[in-house]
Amino acid sequence: MAKVVSVNISEKKGTIKKPIEMGYFRKNHGLEGDAHAGSWHRQVSLLAQESIDKMKQKGIWDLVAGKFAENITTEGIELYTLPVGTRLKIGEEVILEISQIGKKCHGGCEIRKITGDCIMPTEGIFAKVIKGGYVKAGDEIEVLQETIE
Repeated sequence: MAKVVSVNISEKKGTIKKPIEMGYFRKNHGLEGDAHAGSWHRQVSLLAQESIDKMKQKGIWDLVAGKFAENITTEGIELYTLPVGTRLKIGEEVILEISQIGKKCHGGCEIRKITGDCIMPTEGIFAKVIKGGYVKAGDEIEVLQETIE
């Protein structure tokens, strides 16, 4: 079963996000109070705990949820293999639509400076909020459809 490990937020772009108990994901906006929220295609970022664990295997031990600036840390789902257009239902009501796989790290990336590497360019994904609601750690993640027709 795929699930949410952590919901993470930051007030400034390019910084490590801090875990919060629960977050409100607003339709066509993203996580309320997060620096990356807004009217664009990268409203929410997601990264799997399994991807973070790969970095730990490289000897970077102090990695925790949010350190790669992801809004939602997941477990039990290989996010980066899902095609753009895939919809994910999280918890009781939130629906996200994958809009981008990976990204280019900008030159002053705080995460790369701290960890020496960044997994977001290859394994992080981005999504738009299709249906809003609250998300918390432990919420189940369900793939609703593989692609948009």
